[in-house]
Amino acid sequence: MPAADLVLTGARVRTLDPDRPYASAVAVRDGRIAAVGEPDDVRDWRGPGTEVVDLGGGWLVPGLVDAHSHPVWGLDMATGLDLSGVTDLDGLRAALASAERTDGWVVGFGLDHNVFGGRPVDRALIEDVLAGAPAFLRLYDGHSALVTDAALKAAGVTGPRTFAQRSHLAVDAAGRLTGHLVEHAAMDLVTAVMPRPSHAERRARLVELLAAMAATGLTGAHVMDLGDPELVGAVAEETVLPLRLRFAPWCMPGADRDDLAELLARQELGGRHWRVGGVKFFMDGTVEGGTAWLEHPDCHGQGTEAFWPDPAAYSEAVRFLHRAGVRTATHAIGDAAVRHALDTVQSLGPDARLGHRIEHIESVPDDTVGRFAELGVIASMQPPHTGYTRADRSDEWSVRLGGDRAGRAWRLRDLRDAGAVVALGSDWPIAHYDARAVLATARAPRGAASARAGLTGLQALEGCTTHAALAAGEAAVAGRVAEGFRADLTVFGLDPVEAPADEVAQAPVRLTVTGGHVVYREG
Repeated sequence: MPAADLVLTGARVRTLDPDRPYASAVAVRDGRIAAVGEPDDVRDWRGPGTEVVDLGGGWLVPGLVDAHSHPVWGLDMATGLDLSGVTDLDGLRAALASAERTDGWVVGFGLDHNVFGGRPVDRALIEDVLAGAPAFLRLYDGHSALVTDAALKAAGVTGPRTFAQRSHLAVDAAGRLTGHLVEHAAMDLVTAVMPRPSHAERRARLVELLAAMAATGLTGAHVMDLGDPELVGAVAEETVLPLRLRFAPWCMPGADRDDLAELLARQELGGRHWRVGGVKFFMDGTVEGGTAWLEHPDCHGQGTEAFWPDPAAYSEAVRFLHRAGVRTATHAIGDAAVRHALDTVQSLGPDARLGHRIEHIESVPDDTVGRFAELGVIASMQPPHTGYTRADRSDEWSVRLGGDRAGRAWRLRDLRDAGAVVALGSDWPIAHYDARAVLATARAPRGAASARAGLTGLQALEGCTTHAALAAGEAAVAGRVAEGFRADLTVFGLDPVEAPADEVAQAPVRLTVTGGHVVYREG
């Protein structure tokens, strides 16, 4: 018998394998699980080069996966001044007045829509404290930003623009640009002229970020963008990526057959612990930005249009990729967006089951919930997003939607009870990447969703393991502690299923193993 590279003993193993739910020892060889069982079952796998780790009663589970994250593109999104702790306009102004400049710019991220107290997002509220400096402040949802007049001038923007996607430069009643850039195309006008970190700085930040993610128990992430293949590939050749990264490049409105062919060609990209697998679409934007596609207008009369001006063109692009065997993920927050995405998958026929997914799903009516299981559409949801809302529904998300729709916030448990696959993630940098917070808030949703039942402890764990594997089409090789499966493993100091949610949020992480490599070890 060949020797194992790694043997883990003294564990309490939740395998999530119905054939053997519990064990106490695991052997790993060549990046795969070679044996699962009791000490006697792994004894003969020990050799002179085997690393043996006694986990001292720690709880070993399949490696946690963030089913929706942006660890590479997010390096640019989460640049500069962290504004996530700012709660009101006075706090924002104080933070900007003392902010450091980068090549003369003030750059910030994580700005909560609730900071403006219901007022329109407008540069007039902040420009006087910036002394004429160009500024780019990304709102927490990642779909909008506030910029100053100096930033607009640096980008050569003097008036409204027309875009192929639903995107715009906001203006006030007098036609003045307010500096509120809504959706990607509008933001891109200014990000194109902003200071950008060097390749070396981005590489260092990526390595640091992935190590920090692994320290929370993460072994993988479904990356909902293309990222930077050259950067990731270079790092993967130089060292072991602590997380297994699966990228889904964007397909945006206006994509023609050449663009779709390019997306197909990108599916060949990959290396050790990373690959391109799938394509990401946007069917709408965000509730707070007024760009979620809703069946009825929000309180400002907004939200009645899709991100794709021609929704039928979106459906045809999905059909083209489906015929080519490519999995798709569609950002759909509003009820109309979710319904259209479901209708599109239904048009693909029965062979589309478990091949396509919808991201976010923040508020949907009863007649939509059961369709996820019926059609085999994966629900990919981010429980930490509930923290941007308030239990009394005085927050921007709830106010815009109104009482009935806010009452349907983040229907995690309803979808699970209806039989849907529910994969869980953080959407970093929109919310923190800590996998323990994802598990905890899935069980105890916050804000507008706090009155709803959360997932059970087991369901939450499945959302980051077996259901995440189903969402990636990898259920035959990932998501369980079973012989032949990938050796992606997470070890906690407590039981993530039975411990209270608040304790899970602070659970000690003893060990993280990705592809048989120990990528984090408790200090």
